[in-house]
Amino acid sequence: MAVRAFYSDHFVLPLPEGHKFPMAKYSGLRERILAEGIIAPADLHEAPAASWDDLRLAHDAAYVEAVATGTVARDIQRRIGFPWSPEMVERSRRSVGATIAAASVALDEGVSANLAGGTHHAFADRGEGFCVFNDVAVASRVLQRDALASRIAVVDLDVHQGNGTAAIFQGDDSVFTFSMHGDKNFPFKKEASDLDVALPDGTGDDEYLAALRTHLAEVLNRHQPDFVFYLAGADPFEGDRLGRLKMTIDGLRARDEIVLGTLSKAGLPVAISMSGGYAHDIEAIVTIHTNTIHTASTLKWHSTFVS
Repeated sequence: MAVRAFYSDHFVLPLPEGHKFPMAKYSGLRERILAEGIIAPADLHEAPAASWDDLRLAHDAAYVEAVATGTVARDIQRRIGFPWSPEMVERSRRSVGATIAAASVALDEGVSANLAGGTHHAFADRGEGFCVFNDVAVASRVLQRDALASRIAVVDLDVHQGNGTAAIFQGDDSVFTFSMHGDKNFPFKKEASDLDVALPDGTGDDEYLAALRTHLAEVLNRHQPDFVFYLAGADPFEGDRLGRLKMTIDGLRARDEIVLGTLSKAGLPVAISMSGGYAHDIEAIVTIHTNTIHTASTLKWHSTFVS
């Protein structure tokens, strides 16, 4: 089926020369899925900007104001890893807005995607790890505020633990956070998700996929969600600079097939975010993310989840 997706890659961060964040992966993904006919031009939409009110649903008002006005404390700016600029603010709002928009579409069509997002290191009161605002946390609160979903599951398969998401939803039984990540990887102080699966360095396809099958079923059985956010990180890839796992591109495609196939069979709407990917080979990152969108497009999704 056609998958609608939201992009924000033309809102570019003015990063210093040699910065390790691979900004080019986002435009590469949009261009690839169009070139391969995975998404039609009519199904590709510019991301709207998240409103300041929406951002305050998951973030402290003082932090939102500091980002808006360029008064973020120096230590927090260092933790984020991006220099403040008006372009950083705009891009961050668009990345969150894309996940909110994808969630709204998924409620009607079963699945939708943000071609960026997955900014799971952002806490309520600060950003870190290239994450300014937490797109999934904000989008979850928007769905709940608007009575569009009540029980939400976050399936976070970035190689780094979703520490900001875990912290924001700690003690909240309505949102189940599941993170499967590298044990020895960033962040070095982990938060407590509802379910954390920490993998040893060098974990490959077979071990990873076996663990995923077991624990994804556990998430759905324990929480019985009515909506799911899927963070489909490209950084478990064996060629990732920051990953430390040994997943192949085929293994990551199988990962997507397990997650998205399970959710489509269960009749659960899902909004996909791309999350991390730091391989020197930008084309490998683009291929991994393209496979995620392609997998979603090959499945049968229920239409109209809400009346």
